[in-house]
Amino acid sequence: MKFKPLKDRVFVSYAEEEERTKGGLYVPDTAKEKPQKGKVEAVGSEVKELKVGDAVLFDKYSGSKVKMDDKEYLIIKEEDVLGIVEG
Repeated sequence: MKFKPLKDRVFVSYAEEEERTKGGLYVPDTAKEKPQKGKVEAVGSEVKELKVGDAVLFDKYSGSKVKMDDKEYLIIKEEDVLGIVEG
């Protein structure tokens, strides 16, 4: 299924990472406040700095979650992207 975001929206695929301590204890989501990482799958017509395929960081509570083809995606505004991960 294809999705084309409108205006300044970005369509991002991501996976929520389970984190464990070195001792093997699970760290709950409420204890994590770090940004999330994802991959840009599609961009709207007004997006200036991002392109399909970019790895990006965004705030944990940004945008709207959607499920398509049994995979979770996020629709966020370009301004909610914190940066592009290079390398």
